[in-house]
Amino acid sequence: MDTAPPGPPGPTAAAAAPPSRAGRDLTRAIPVGVGLGALVIASIAFNPRAWYLVAAGAVAIGTWEVFKRLRQAQFRLPLVPLLLGGQAMVWAGFFAGARGAFAAFAATTVLVLVWRLLMAGLTTAPQNYLRDVSVAVFVLVWIAVPGSLGAMLADGDFGAQRVVALILLVVCSDVGGYVTGVLFGKHPMAPAVSPKKSWEGFAGSMVFAIVGGALVVVLLFDDNVFKGVLLGVLTVFTATLGDLIESQVKRDLGIKDMGTMLPGHGGFMDRLDSVLPTAVVVWIIFTFVVPT
Repeated sequence: MDTAPPGPPGPTAAAAAPPSRAGRDLTRAIPVGVGLGALVIASIAFNPRAWYLVAAGAVAIGTWEVFKRLRQAQFRLPLVPLLLGGQAMVWAGFFAGARGAFAAFAATTVLVLVWRLLMAGLTTAPQNYLRDVSVAVFVLVWIAVPGSLGAMLADGDFGAQRVVALILLVVCSDVGGYVTGVLFGKHPMAPAVSPKKSWEGFAGSMVFAIVGGALVVVLLFDDNVFKGVLLGVLTVFTATLGDLIESQVKRDLGIKDMGTMLPGHGGFMDRLDSVLPTAVVVWIIFTFVVPT
């Protein structure tokens, strides 16, 4: 389904929540962001592996939000396999690591294929089968796969540091892009996908994330500063592309936000869009480049 994005809000809505130049209502967005940060700190304060509970909840909420939006667009997705499969991937990672998460993903994919085939019953041929199962697998790859890798950051002696690194790097990229975009943004990066993103904002994200990555690797892991620079650069690319991917999905669906759960931010997926792909990169870096 490819429809035009919704038009600007009416006068009443605009008056009720005047956005900033970058499109956020900061009076609501900042407290919500602080609350989410406090949730992360609380989850790892006593046992880093409690982060799995946060990751499992995020995967479930994100999957439900996307499912609802796709259902509104007339996609028929197998909800039960998506929700249960996402949880299976996270918790298989808890007990069996990356091999367990991959096995759960493979099993969930098979279940999605069979479940969607049987949704119409054995005597009726399903309509749009290929479209729906393809989108269902996309949802798994978009949310549950990186979510399970992000959860596994909590494993090992440096689990808390790795989780902190993920959140700090995303925050550095987001804040750097927001501040420089608001102050200096003049050249759109991808106007057809996300009109508010600018090359100036991208440069600000790069500066903030490189500094943040260098500090994280040196101070938290006592490793080479250049590995931190690499981590910062990769974070900016994954966070930016993650945001653009979600923007394009919303544009295809003709919606502004994935939900309304987080005031000033939109839906839960509107906050996870940059975290999920970054979790993949951070997991790879801390598994193969900065072993801990």
